[in-house]
Amino acid sequence: MYDSIFTGKRDVKVESYRRNLTVFFSDIAGFTELTDKMEAETISELLNHYLSEMARIAEKFGGTVDKFIGDGVMIFFGDPETKGEKEDAVACVKMALEMRDRVQALCREWSSQGSADPLHVRIGINTGFCTVGNFGSDERMDYTIVGGQVNATSRLETAAANDQILLSHATYALVKDEIYCEPVGQLQVKVISRPIKTYEAISTRDEYRKRSKRIEEAGDSFNLSVDLSALDADERRRAKESLMKALQALEE
Repeated sequence: MYDSIFTGKRDVKVESYRRNLTVFFSDIAGFTELTDKMEAETISELLNHYLSEMARIAEKFGGTVDKFIGDGVMIFFGDPETKGEKEDAVACVKMALEMRDRVQALCREWSSQGSADPLHVRIGINTGFCTVGNFGSDERMDYTIVGGQVNATSRLETAAANDQILLSHATYALVKDEIYCEPVGQLQVKVISRPIKTYEAISTRDEYRKRSKRIEEAGDSFNLSVDLSALDADERRRAKESLMKALQALEE
């Protein structure tokens, strides 16, 4: 934005335009409670450290840091520069994955400074058309984004569980080839008349394949495929029972 202004590509005036953006919101779950347990100076130091780390990761992936709201972070991809709608969405989700991992590392550092309870990040990501530009007066203005899709992203972040990255279907459709996601369900928010179909971003597909414990065998008359890393306790029991039945039938 600085470069576009001082090279003459963009005028500094109150104006706005429409862009299809991928929007990111995050906050720290339980941060308000933490402020009651620690000294203000310690809280300020930890918060500034956290926000600095998040801003560094955002810069790495090309995100525009819109604002910090206490412990909350608002970032968007697609303006003032874009690599394409799909590329912007993928970069945003990869950024979120790295932020989540970094917060887990920061928790260990914060623990040594007096934080007894582990902190968790909640993240919401959505893609849609927003109004972006300079808002305010001729003397004082703010480069930001507004619109229903921005509000919907904020609601996704609020609905996310601890350490969960919650995506809208619009974002999922753009990133599904590169990001492994799992469906979460429908989310009804006030700013959108219809429910939002949501997904949880787990990891990049390359990382998921490295961690996945998958057994796959196939022949002309049989096909076996089991992903051990994706099974919960009940599914493991059912899979074991099914395999035992198959083994008994083969031995008869």
